[in-house]
Amino acid sequence: MGSMTWEIIDYKAKRRDKLIIMMEIIYIAKGGTSKTHIMFKANLSFSQLNEYINFLTKHGLLQKTLLDGKAVYVPTGKGLEFVEKQQSIIGMFSDDCYKSPLKVSLFNHAGEKGGKGFGPALSAHC
Repeated sequence: MGSMTWEIIDYKAKRRDKLIIMMEIIYIAKGGTSKTHIMFKANLSFSQLNEYINFLTKHGLLQKTLLDGKAVYVPTGKGLEFVEKQQSIIGMFSDDCYKSPLKVSLFNHAGEKGGKGFGPALSAHC
């Protein structure tokens, strides 16, 4: 019987997986964020952003709300759960742990004042 080799996805590749992009959008929106801010931070075109925002809101992962009279997007409980599960899966398959192009430490902000946190940071899997 021949040996089986496994190919692990390189998360440092220039192209990002759609699930990774969705996770980044939810993270960026955690404090209530405008479309423009999300677009620049996630490095997406306006049309790409609209596709993701529409998908995420349609499936209850993000919601549009008003903050100081401005339209912003915030993650829902379902969105935060998605991020936790996604980061757990990434941690299972990555020795180096996925590092977002945003260069953020995902998602352990429970200690911040008023922060709910997203669970253990990815670096905990390293």
